[in-house]
Amino acid sequence: MGYGIGIFGKRQVQRAPSNPLDKSTVVSIYPRPIEEKKPTIEPGIFRIDAGSFDKPAILIVGSSSWWRDIDPEQPLLEIPCWSIQVADSIIKDYANGLFMCNMGDSMPGLFFVEGKVGLEEVKTKHVLKLVDAKNKQNKWFENLIKAADILWARTNGNPISISDDMRLAAEQMNLKEKPWMRDFTTMTLVNCMACGTLARPGFPVCPTCHHIIDEKLYKELKLTKVS
Repeated sequence: MGYGIGIFGKRQVQRAPSNPLDKSTVVSIYPRPIEEKKPTIEPGIFRIDAGSFDKPAILIVGSSSWWRDIDPEQPLLEIPCWSIQVADSIIKDYANGLFMCNMGDSMPGLFFVEGKVGLEEVKTKHVLKLVDAKNKQNKWFENLIKAADILWARTNGNPISISDDMRLAAEQMNLKEKPWMRDFTTMTLVNCMACGTLARPGFPVCPTCHHIIDEKLYKELKLTKVS
């Protein structure tokens, strides 16, 4: 469940009793845990375990509140946020801005339903939402993989151009044979002396500024310098 902070400066705030029936359920088939922090509301920290299509992760959220400062001499005015607003903001604030996510048909597999819903109910009564979330997530993964292929080619195979989300996408789509999925943890990159760009050893010319990095290899390959 979520929880949050309740101190604004030196003025303590205390929530009024919340409606125990106001619940919503966030559902995740995204294969990574999520932690969303919202310091302006209480409760304001929400954690969701990693999920999958066969075993979705769920988080039950209730209402939260934020406080409006009307007058320094008056108590802060509590403004309630209903559970559906909280659930919606958890998803949007996490996913919005992720690379290749458009919050439409290409996004992590997250959605919410009104009410307190258990796992079995999600898998039976909300199966259409699960399928829709899977399709959107697969589309996002496909877009990440396409972007990774382009970046890999443009950077002459520089592993730092590939994000963790791209590697996760390839794993989930069973594309582990991609050249950028190899283990590069032991590979040492070299800095171009002219522009500082990190480049893979074994390539004589910097892909960014075209400065010759390895003079000996450059001559052996009989290359012509690109201006």
